[in-house]
Amino acid sequence: MSIDRGKDVAEGSSRSAGDQQQSAPLSRYESQKRRDWNTFGQYLQNQRPPVSLSQCNCNHVLDFLRYLDQFGKTKVHLQGCVFFGQPEPPAPCTCPLRQAWGSLDALIGRLRAAYEENGGSQETNPFGKGAIRVHLREVRECQAKARGIPYKKKKKKKPKPNEDMISTTTATTQSS
Repeated sequence: MSIDRGKDVAEGSSRSAGDQQQSAPLSRYESQKRRDWNTFGQYLQNQRPPVSLSQCNCNHVLDFLRYLDQFGKTKVHLQGCVFFGQPEPPAPCTCPLRQAWGSLDALIGRLRAAYEENGGSQETNPFGKGAIRVHLREVRECQAKARGIPYKKKKKKKPKPNEDMISTTTATTQSS
């Protein structure tokens, strides 16, 4: 029990946890997650026939991601485009706009969390399936190649403890 909730109970407040949650402003992340969840739910309802959340699978999620591409703002050059592979093309072209990989990756993260917060189990979460990860990897690689930007996973630099000690010791002895 939180301190505030305990205080409400002690003072005889009739506010429920749900009322408290509604009165507190949502963070930007929480607002976006709720908006994304509602958009996905609306997408499922607009399918013919409508799809319930319990029937939803990773194929519905993949279709949703492809549907979102029409609202994208990232130019992805096609294989035959003269600007294919150029990070900063000198002129406009007719290649399609798509959702950026980073936006899709963040969207899937929010929807994955929202699914579980809305009663779905981690084991049945369609947003966490391997097919979704494969799709996101393909989108990332395709967009990087089309824009001429090689994508390489950054390796974390591990500081060498001896190196820090040597430079500190050297600096100390030199100042003496």
